Amino acid sequence: MPRNLRIAVVMDPIERIKAYKDTSFAMLLSAQARGWECWYIEPDWLFFADGRPRATCAPVSVFDAAERFHELGEHQVHDLTAFDIILQRQDPPIDLNYHYVTGLLALAEQAGVVVANRPDAVRAANEKLLAQHFPQFCPPTVVTRSIELIRAFAAEQGEIVVKPLDAMGGSSVFKVSEEDVNTQVILEVMTHDQTELVMAQRYLPEIRTGDRRVLLIDGEPVDHALLRIPGERSFRANLAAGGRGEVVPLRPRDREIAAAVGPWLAERGHWFVGLDVIGDWLTEINVTSPTCAREITAATDTDVTGRLLDSLAQRVAKQTGGHGAP
Repeated sequence: MPRNLRIAVVMDPIERIKAYKDTSFAMLLSAQARGWECWYIEPDWLFFADGRPRATCAPVSVFDAAERFHELGEHQVHDLTAFDIILQRQDPPIDLNYHYVTGLLALAEQAGVVVANRPDAVRAANEKLLAQHFPQFCPPTVVTRSIELIRAFAAEQGEIVVKPLDAMGGSSVFKVSEEDVNTQVILEVMTHDQTELVMAQRYLPEIRTGDRRVLLIDGEPVDHALLRIPGERSFRANLAAGGRGEVVPLRPRDREIAAAVGPWLAERGHWFVGLDVIGDWLTEINVTSPTCAREITAATDTDVTGRLLDSLAQRVAKQTGGHGAP
């Protein structure tokens, strides 16, 4: 007989989220709607003892409401193998502590738990560099700590954007040109005086009409994207940086990119992915904690996170001889 599944979400403190647009919260809503047993774990609650990966956990109930949107039960300690599925949803930066978390989750995966995205795959993938596996879809790009090389690139391209390799949400992204009097100091700060790598890409004027977040589930694109449009006095379209969102159907170019990168990503264990596309160009591949599912679901009645959970439940069923499907 089919059984309900036990799912845990490893995420940053739930009391700080904006539930109306949080994709991790949407995953919990979808799991709860399926009758699954839902648990909440903060990254710092993971540990290893007695030869087993373990965590302090709390049962969680969620409510699709603006104020009282969650309720935690009594904290308990469990082996991670007590769960069928663990969703790794901790936000960047990808620092050493983040790597240690993926290492603990890899031990759970080795013991038979379905962990999404796969911890070894997440640890190996820098979201800025990951897109460069497909340079035919990317704008001209350099990754370097050399200010001289970045300035030469800016002189060649006209205008460029410079961004750190480990941030998210449009944080610390600068638009510069070779003639700008502030370029030198911006690059000194960004590279920490040429000691840290940064990414520079040709500035894409198409950003004025927005960038599209294309979601992939097990390598297949969701039929709609969230078009994120910059504010009037900004070039950053990220919602966290003041952009506004509009749900739009995928374009042929979006599907072309998804068809090329989706199967490659899924094969490596990136089962929930967000592609960032500006104009015809792929700029980033988000695999740590992709967002925008709630906006797409609200506008299209497509249960984006439910599709992901159903896909993961099929993986559980395969590992348990067909007894893990919801």
